[in-house]
Amino acid sequence: MGQLCRMRTIRIPVDGGLAIVADEMGPRSGATAILGHGGGQTRHSWDRAGDELASAGYHVINYDLLGHGESDWEPDGDYSYVRRAADLARLRQLAGPRCAFVGASLGGLSGMAAASLGVVPDALVLVDVVARLSAAGVERIVGFMTAHPDGFASLEQAADAISAYYPDRPRPARLDGLRRNLREGPDGRFYWHWDPKFLVGGRGHGSLEELLGKADWMHRVPTLLVRGLKSDIVTDEGVADLAARIPGLEVADIGGAGHMVAGDRNDQFNAAVIAFLTRVMPPCPRDSQRVDGAHVRRDIR
Repeated sequence: MGQLCRMRTIRIPVDGGLAIVADEMGPRSGATAILGHGGGQTRHSWDRAGDELASAGYHVINYDLLGHGESDWEPDGDYSYVRRAADLARLRQLAGPRCAFVGASLGGLSGMAAASLGVVPDALVLVDVVARLSAAGVERIVGFMTAHPDGFASLEQAADAISAYYPDRPRPARLDGLRRNLREGPDGRFYWHWDPKFLVGGRGHGSLEELLGKADWMHRVPTLLVRGLKSDIVTDEGVADLAARIPGLEVADIGGAGHMVAGDRNDQFNAAVIAFLTRVMPPCPRDSQRVDGAHVRRDIR
């Protein structure tokens, strides 16, 4: 990793005396991309994307969402949209004058919620997430995430569980990356690196559709949806609904990718995101220009 992409791990105080952990990369003089991972993941799912964004000249803040990875757990289990938006507002303070939210699944929902609650970015990238998700797809994911409350006896056992859930993805020969998504308990077993309360801690705190219905950012924030064509979370109906809400929505369909788009087709995913951000929010101020994007669909296979 060169000088430009040298990584700094930082701990950021947020409301309630808690802290969020993030990796910071790239020149602080550049436009900022704040990367938010999906539910049940950690910031390490963005490692390659963050490095490529930094190499392209962006200031990158790649964070563990509250209740995930090395970030603190919310004692009362408040993982509501309001709480997620407050965390993003704090991260936004560390960014330069221009900032994009790049969010996968839960990270994308958090970005839309934050924008609807007044924390409005200059650009938004949603990774396989829309306002109206497939109920069946969500139920399948939640079922997997709640299937092993007693953890795993070994990393190999955890890898077997993932392979059974997602057989289309090759089982990794090495398990170093998987280790980052697990924590070893005092009993020697391995548990997912997130607070189980987050699966229920956001319910009863209002709906994203209600927040979007009261907001106006959708008409002025360039937005890209990156969808995995094999996703069971984002349907054509969900895309059409989001396009009706965001008139300038652009869509990049990634062939051969499921819900975990960046993990399935990382090179194509990175290329789509960097091309979009370079156009609507260039990394260097001297190159700054804004364009109004019409609805565009790009199939990347």
